[in-house]
Amino acid sequence: MAYPVQRVTLITLGVEDIARARRFYEALGWVPVQAEAAVVFYQMAGLVLGLFGRADLAADQGRPGAELGTGAITLAQNFATQAEVDAAYQAALAAGAQGLKPPEAVFWGGYSGYYADPDGHVWEVAMNPFWPLAADGTLQIPAPG
Repeated sequence: MAYPVQRVTLITLGVEDIARARRFYEALGWVPVQAEAAVVFYQMAGLVLGLFGRADLAADQGRPGAELGTGAITLAQNFATQAEVDAAYQAALAAGAQGLKPPEAVFWGGYSGYYADPDGHVWEVAMNPFWPLAADGTLQIPAPG
């Protein structure tokens, strides 16, 4: 069977302290589907998010001792309303996130804000009126026209 090329099935975040990272994501309401001392996996709509110790992740990548950085990408959660964006942002701050940019109306016509998890991974929380969400919360960019 041939699979689509444009897909992501697993995102793994390198973290300094697995227990701290797990507490943060679970304070947001995330429920692990598999957890061991060195790695935790959360099922998301259509893919999986993993938390893996940075040193272990570097070794698994074949580059033991490499210093893995953070913040060079943004992970995002889209919501249906501005109120949902505000609630998600506040929940992240309450769980220990660092606020980077409070949610606000943005130049492209939507509403978004940014926070960093305890390991510095940047998350955007957004409402995009041009990209409606499916009933299950998944995002499909509408066809032009």
